[in-house]
Amino acid sequence: MEAGLTLGVFGANGAGKTTLLRVLATLLRPHGGRARVLDAELPGEAWKVRGRVGYLGHEPLLYRELSARENLRFYARLHAVSHARVEELLTAVGMERRAADPVRELSRGMVQRVAAARTVLHDPPLLLLDEPRAALDPGAAELLEPLIGRESGRTRVLVTHDLEGGLAESDVALGLKAGRQVLAGRTNLDELRELYR
Repeated sequence: MEAGLTLGVFGANGAGKTTLLRVLATLLRPHGGRARVLDAELPGEAWKVRGRVGYLGHEPLLYRELSARENLRFYARLHAVSHARVEELLTAVGMERRAADPVRELSRGMVQRVAAARTVLHDPPLLLLDEPRAALDPGAAELLEPLIGRESGRTRVLVTHDLEGGLAESDVALGLKAGRQVLAGRTNLDELRELYR
């Protein structure tokens, strides 16, 4: 897939969408087969991929006892990113006023905003997004668009159950059933609906 494009991944619950993202993010080793991510073969060259991918999954990967700012500063140290970038992202996701609050005190939508900031903190060329707008109100979703949406200009793999929105946002689609590819390439809404029958 060319840089800057979006691959939409569709399929019913249990089809393997989240597992696929976790393999691409090097969080899981595949049981078989191989994948190529950012010119690196997985699983053998996973080390080449880890610092170049932004992963936003169902779990926010934030420490509940730390504040939003402390969480982002922790990840900033891992990626040698400045504190100025942390503050820039807290503002970008509308969390500057709640940045000192522990994550455990934030609403699910606020946690998702901080997790999105964590995802792009190190300016990765590839975003792996699993239902990235979950728990977001329309205003928060709009705030995140320049960071994780099509506006970001990044290459994205997007898992979503929003068939119409996901199709509109995707350049190409991948359909999964029971862990197997059943659809790949350009598609339409009727073909996507078949994945859920």
